[in-house]
Amino acid sequence: MRIGIVVNPDAGLGGKLGFKGSDGRAAEARAAGAEDRAGPRMQQCLTHLQSLTASSLNRNQTSLTFVAWEGRMGSAWIPQVDNSVAVGTEWVGSTPDSTSAEDTSSLVNALLDAEVDALLYAGGDGTTRDIVKALENRGEAAQETPLIGVPGGVKMHSGCFATTPKAAAEVVLSFALGDLRTAITEVMDLDEVVYQEGVWKVRMYGEAWTPSSPRFMQGAKEQVERVSEDDSIEGLANHIGSLLEDEDDLMVVWGSGGTLRRMGERLNQSLTLLGIDIQHGGSLHNDLDESELIRILGEHVDEDGQQRPLLLLLSPMGGQGFLIGRGNLQLSPTVLRLVGHTNILGVATPSKLIGLEAVRIDTGDESLDDEFQTKRFIKILQGFRTTRLIRVAEV
Repeated sequence: MRIGIVVNPDAGLGGKLGFKGSDGRAAEARAAGAEDRAGPRMQQCLTHLQSLTASSLNRNQTSLTFVAWEGRMGSAWIPQVDNSVAVGTEWVGSTPDSTSAEDTSSLVNALLDAEVDALLYAGGDGTTRDIVKALENRGEAAQETPLIGVPGGVKMHSGCFATTPKAAAEVVLSFALGDLRTAITEVMDLDEVVYQEGVWKVRMYGEAWTPSSPRFMQGAKEQVERVSEDDSIEGLANHIGSLLEDEDDLMVVWGSGGTLRRMGERLNQSLTLLGIDIQHGGSLHNDLDESELIRILGEHVDEDGQQRPLLLLLSPMGGQGFLIGRGNLQLSPTVLRLVGHTNILGVATPSKLIGLEAVRIDTGDESLDDEFQTKRFIKILQGFRTTRLIRVAEV
């Protein structure tokens, strides 16, 4: 099977810096010290895929050929092929010195000309939209080319992303073996026009075909808040308010999303819709990046260096169940280790809890992901002084 490889080298650069996306801000992010995210995530996926191909799971000894451009949009992230592995490579062009959406389109066209059977890409929702647009311009037959997304951007609302890079590798092999059928999923992205007016809204921009795997594919983002849930939001807010009243020194780290923002409004806190904020005493630090979070959390210790009262509030993404790893990349592995497992509290309204059997966690650090899975459960606040345990999904 021929797998087309697409990497958006600029995707995800602004995540730890608190950017809401990397479109048009790659140079700014790199100047601020941002490191590649999409490329290394693709490399992680392909490394795992090669090991799967060489294992007994490849029961038919199916061979794969990675078709790509040379350079940062492809070959730079493809691990050296072991002769014992049924994997080959083929280059159909070269990555230009600087890359843009037009280059993504050109690469997709080159891969289609090379007759690939599926596209494996690393990026975010913007990358997905660029790929889908290129497929649409090629006509109806091209639109049915299956897409498998390696999550490498800041925000990933679309349903064609795998849950993790390793999960993407599992999907590719299963698809190559004929174990997965393709299905249509929604291509979603944040409506940045209304976001500039302070409104969070995810729009559907098109459709794409993707291998159907409920375990390994994340599904499309759903906006599930309802006006009728005001009482639930009020109860959630009152619970956090009571914790703050009981412990003057409690530092609350507010995650992103509409649920937490509405809770903050009831506590007279003006929270960032898609950012990470810290509330401590009478101070509110808005829209913090990774380095600011590390500094503030690092200072929240007593004379003996022990952590003072701390709580990280996170709301799972509706329709996908991601608690960490989608839209909150500022919460890097370093930040999460400073916080600690026991100080994380999920927050969800009743409508979000419907059908939420497990939460997904993709920290970008395999050992930390394993720690969460070993812990097995996360506590979720669902009302005033009412919590439940939700399982951490296995990858």
